[in-house]
Amino acid sequence: MLTKKQLDLLEFIHKRVQADGVPPSFDEMKAALDLRSKSGIHRLITALEERGFIRRLAHRARAIEIVKLPESLGGEPTVAFKPRVIDGDKPEGPRPANFDPVTVDALELPVMGRIAAGVPIEAISHVSHRVAVPGSMVSGRGDHYALEVRGDSMIDAGINDGDVVVIRETKVADNGDIVVALVEDQEATLKRFFRRGNAIALEAANPAYETRVLPEDQVKVQGKLVGLIRSY
Repeated sequence: MLTKKQLDLLEFIHKRVQADGVPPSFDEMKAALDLRSKSGIHRLITALEERGFIRRLAHRARAIEIVKLPESLGGEPTVAFKPRVIDGDKPEGPRPANFDPVTVDALELPVMGRIAAGVPIEAISHVSHRVAVPGSMVSGRGDHYALEVRGDSMIDAGINDGDVVVIRETKVADNGDIVVALVEDQEATLKRFFRRGNAIALEAANPAYETRVLPEDQVKVQGKLVGLIRSY
């Protein structure tokens, strides 16, 4: 998952490379995204590189290579695993005539980094690996991705440190939904979402953490929790 600024920059670079054969300069990127300084472009470039969308070539000016694109820009969709058969404990002797093995559909989702269930940390840094999830956990609406949880602020909702949460990308949420919330376009956290007038409350599921109430323009919903994976 990319922030809007990251997606805008990736699209601008892609279009310029297609049109001119070379990527734009940092000054051109800064102007295109209406940023005040090049430092903002440096942060966006670094984020795109960490997530595997671009590659910077050393010792060459304006040397940015696009490695992949998200689906929204024409990239390849998420690859599904082939169904597999689970037999369980194999019985002795021939199988009964009415034996029906269980076929499980699974999808492969990118694990986009770590998300804080506690004090917000920088999240969604890069695709660290991929994880298989049951197809029934993924709805047909929108893209999905996974995040590794760090922290204990959602333990009363059954979400523990080290769990992997499955998120459906969306920009809207209802009161009480557990969401990935991007705070001030910099940090992300996993919390319950509540709208309070012109403010947004991000509520933990652990009494040790206070509810954060922020102006609505400082909070952007990035996705809703649809599933959880736990290893023992």
